[in-house]
Amino acid sequence: MTFIVKPRLVHAGMPRNSLGLTLRDYEGAMSTLCAGCGHDSVSAALVQAFFELDMPQEQVAKMSGIGCSSKTPAYFLRGAHGINAVHGRMPAVATGAAGANRTLCAIGVSGDGDSLSIGLGQFAHAIRRNLDMLYVIENNGVYGLTKGQFSASADVGSAAKKGEVNQQPPIDPVLLALTLGAGFIARGFSGDKPQLVPLIKAAIRHRGFALVDVLSPCVTFNDHESSTKSYAHVRKHDVEMVHADFVPHAEPIVAESEAGKVTPVTLHDGARVLLRRVSQDYDASDRANAFTHLVECQARGEIPTGLLFFDEARADMHGIANTVDEPLATLPFAQLCPGAEALDKLQARWR
Repeated sequence: MTFIVKPRLVHAGMPRNSLGLTLRDYEGAMSTLCAGCGHDSVSAALVQAFFELDMPQEQVAKMSGIGCSSKTPAYFLRGAHGINAVHGRMPAVATGAAGANRTLCAIGVSGDGDSLSIGLGQFAHAIRRNLDMLYVIENNGVYGLTKGQFSASADVGSAAKKGEVNQQPPIDPVLLALTLGAGFIARGFSGDKPQLVPLIKAAIRHRGFALVDVLSPCVTFNDHESSTKSYAHVRKHDVEMVHADFVPHAEPIVAESEAGKVTPVTLHDGARVLLRRVSQDYDASDRANAFTHLVECQARGEIPTGLLFFDEARADMHGIANTVDEPLATLPFAQLCPGAEALDKLQARWR
């Protein structure tokens, strides 16, 4: 993958955090995503969140799989550790990194295809283990990198690039995470930065698995009237296909929501989605209440946003496995591998 270096333009008046760093210091390479892509807004929110948390970049491990969303880690925290894993296998790499060094702040950026199709099993087991990490899903309902096939989160009735209508019900990552027992669940919109940044900050500080599902419009493949996220570009004459697509310039979609209110958001094609931000008196600690709220919003055609559920009492992966406080990566070899005699004694306990 080729990265374009972003010019580091820092003027004297830019605000600095307690580490003496500016927002520019938390940025990454130049984005190669389509102009107006919601994923770039997510990158900007991540930059803002880590800047405001005064987070040293060398304490962050950022990971992803394959897809448009998985390019995102290149665009923030240039000084952090980072790796692109195999398609759908990012949670396994994250488990290894977080297991070996519990002092690292692990963040995984994935897409609806990467997490809800080929990576569904790994996503589920990361939740089951309560892996201590921030897991961001940039959700647009489409495989944008491979030209607009349906993803597992595409809604019934949405049309693909060649006119095919999706008949399969979508997988809702928020409902799925709620069912599997995740301890922190939130949903945001890439264009609502005032809401998204604090959600990301809270998720980073949460001990255990923290899911932030972000509705992130795809400007290339969302021009369908019934779209609720982003869908394939529908051509009037699909017989006369061209080999190259023209991607017009588009501005990022921005809309601020109010607590307890429904905010209609108009996409680039004129379609609208309805975002309902949780009210001030919403009880995010009640799992049954959260499930009911999600189902009721779904029935009204609304997309609930905000902190939907959290549970601070559940032990994370290290607590469940009863590991030592010192990171495994820094333990001397003699402690990690005490020898054949110790192994024989351990195995004898299970005979």
